[in-house]
Amino acid sequence: MSFYVTTPIYYVNAAPHLGHAYSTIGADILARHMRQRGEEVFFLTGTDEHGEPVAQAAEREGVTPKELADRNAARFEALMPRINASNDFFIRTSDPRHKRRVQDVMQKVYDNGYAYKGMYEGWYCPRCADFKTEAEVGPDQTCPIHKIALDREQEENWFFQLSAFQDRLEQLFVDNPGFVRPRQRYNEALSFIRGGLQDISLSRSKITWGIDVPWAPGHVFYVWFDALLNYYTALSFAKDGTDLTDAFWPANFHIIGKDILKFHTIYWPATLMAAGIELPQQVFSHGYLLMRDASGSEHKMSKSLGNVLDPFEVMDRFGTDALRYYCFREVSFGQDGGVSTVTFGERYESELANELGNLASRTLAMIGRYRDGVVPAVGVDPELEPDFAGLHADVTGLLDQAEITQALDRIWTRVRRLNRYVEERAPWQLAKDEAKADELDRTLRSLAEGLRVVAVFLHPYMPESTTKLLTALGTPETQLSDFGSHPGGQAVEKLPPLFPKPE
Repeated sequence: MSFYVTTPIYYVNAAPHLGHAYSTIGADILARHMRQRGEEVFFLTGTDEHGEPVAQAAEREGVTPKELADRNAARFEALMPRINASNDFFIRTSDPRHKRRVQDVMQKVYDNGYAYKGMYEGWYCPRCADFKTEAEVGPDQTCPIHKIALDREQEENWFFQLSAFQDRLEQLFVDNPGFVRPRQRYNEALSFIRGGLQDISLSRSKITWGIDVPWAPGHVFYVWFDALLNYYTALSFAKDGTDLTDAFWPANFHIIGKDILKFHTIYWPATLMAAGIELPQQVFSHGYLLMRDASGSEHKMSKSLGNVLDPFEVMDRFGTDALRYYCFREVSFGQDGGVSTVTFGERYESELANELGNLASRTLAMIGRYRDGVVPAVGVDPELEPDFAGLHADVTGLLDQAEITQALDRIWTRVRRLNRYVEERAPWQLAKDEAKADELDRTLRSLAEGLRVVAVFLHPYMPESTTKLLTALGTPETQLSDFGSHPGGQAVEKLPPLFPKPE
């Protein structure tokens, strides 16, 4: 089986922030989990480098769009190993190979009769790179996302006949209610379709920073057609000498933010239909990370609004795994949610350091002290078995639907159960009574096995910390397995604090 997951590709008009890390880590968790299940995985991320937002940002800085793209693409590419993203390829839409493939696909759209020439006049947001319908225009002709005045644009464009796909898109949503998740985003997209689709600009003639339209000299493709096609084009050149399209297309998941829902759930499938290309299986649209200010108010984290939280600073203080954990523990994936350095610190200390970190330290220390560093090769405690029953099915079922936070909740319930088990069994008391040696063996064995299982299931979320823990437990394998499936008998090692107090 194959599994293909993508992130949005990120605009290079500014440096990365935590919102970009959030999307990427979400996709990475799914990719890592699927590798644990033995799937053949391809994980794609990258940068969106054409269009008016990039050209305008470059002009403000007095550099060429290419210079700005090269500089900021490097920053995004550097973010990937820093957040432990296991992406298989990083695409840049300025890559000539991507350009050629976009032209090939869009030529099919043209040849199939879904492009025509016309005059466009309407409201345009240069930061969204989007022409707004009347229903999407905010008060006083402003962008409801960026809170800026919209431009009234008039230019000769080539148009994409989106209206021709009204019925097919409606039927797609009716036949496949899981095409867009979560449900509220499905409802939003379907409502937009049922409101009546209008043809949209396929090209721009007023800008030059883009991919040339092969049948229309002087026009470049409207940036969204160029950008959306990255998910398809990348497979043809991501691996030298091999076209991976047949192996991985259609994508299993496009992970996106809700602000680009319309493009991915309406424009994108319609474009693929027009070109005769199979549709992706699911689009998962997550919410905004909202920064809490001193008053407790929450605002969307956005570089254009100037309220970003630097993921590099967060990781320098708390570590990469803490960032990965916090984003999906604090904010339910798919919903908006507030984040702050205060709640970051609280989660770090109470859950990572105390609940998981102390559990690991105590368990390994007691095995070292009471059993010379060897996990007893006895059966696990039958009392714990019901608490771990169903974990495998729960986590895999939830992650099959990109329910990342809910899966993490299920795993963390077992972390807390193991902490209660330590207090209930009190191994330090059992160790004082030779008559209870068997009970102590079973307790230590059950703690080690429970830790192993939760570490394996937590591995996609916190790969560094769980690798250290599994190695210390003498069970470095990360393949998914059930409680009690490892026989015990392995030697353990001392482990420095997994989540030390930050400086």
